[in-house]
Amino acid sequence: MKTKNLLLFFAAIIILMHINSFSVMNNSETIYTVSKDGKGDFKTVQEAVNAAENNLDSTTKIIIKKGIYREKITVPSKKGPIAFEGESLNETVIVNDDFASKKNTDGKEMGTTGSSTIFIFSDNFSAKNITFQNDAGKVGQAVAVLITGDKAIFENCRFLGFQDTLYLKGEQDIVTPKRDIRHFFKNCYIEGTTDFIFGAATAVFKDCIIYAKESATYLTAASTPEGKKFGFVFINCKIKGDAKLESVYLGRPWRPFAKTVFINTEISNIIKPEGWHNWNKQEAEKTTFYAEFNSKGIGAKKEKRVSWSHQLTKEQSREYSIKNILSGKDNWNFKMK
Repeated sequence: MKTKNLLLFFAAIIILMHINSFSVMNNSETIYTVSKDGKGDFKTVQEAVNAAENNLDSTTKIIIKKGIYREKITVPSKKGPIAFEGESLNETVIVNDDFASKKNTDGKEMGTTGSSTIFIFSDNFSAKNITFQNDAGKVGQAVAVLITGDKAIFENCRFLGFQDTLYLKGEQDIVTPKRDIRHFFKNCYIEGTTDFIFGAATAVFKDCIIYAKESATYLTAASTPEGKKFGFVFINCKIKGDAKLESVYLGRPWRPFAKTVFINTEISNIIKPEGWHNWNKQEAEKTTFYAEFNSKGIGAKKEKRVSWSHQLTKEQSREYSIKNILSGKDNWNFKMK
């Protein structure tokens, strides 16, 4: 009888251990470490991305140690949530030097899309304390980060480049997009020269520095699809740079229904008094929505802005809460995990 009870006792322990193990596997994140010195799980970021299981609900965290990772990275759409975490904002750098007119191995130009240092095709990607860079220089379009997935979050990151630094591409079919594509940038630094924040996604930039480098012309080039309520929204940001005095526009419409709004933004004297450009498309003046609320600084000359832009009232500005812009039908929790 004692032997039987003992066997039942051990059987129960084994069952409990199995249940507990299963629970841990399903409720905890997987963690990989990338280190160039070989002391981590992988030496390259792409190897860690490849190791992440497909279609997971739990997050795969990839801790990236200090170093310059000269790679061209792809995060496939079939990946579950992936979180990059750098050891140091300034010393953890993912960089490449491709550009639009550069020839591929087949002799064809790679184009703006193909020039990106990192392609993020998956949903629920996040990154913090990392520098993303395209260091091709003044060679035309050269993307640092391209995103087509939904619900990407970047906190305390840097995006470095010249023309077309940050490509928030959104859905491939921008005429009739099948879903919302939303992103959140918090406490980030974004630099470039021409159209260096561009694309079709809905994105909020909070407490960010937008830096227009020497020879800069346009900060943004939204291609917001028709019918979308929001495009690019900048909240409590600072616009600065070493561009010439009154030489830079806040934005121009890549496509006719572009939407870009600045809320409580500090604007330096590099911005042209008229603020916005129609990209030589007179009809776009009727369909774009370019607006500001409570702009501050030397460059906040609302009385000199183009007549087809808008100055929001206090009541209208309340509509531009982060929750209202990003939460969507799925009530997205836009916070770092």
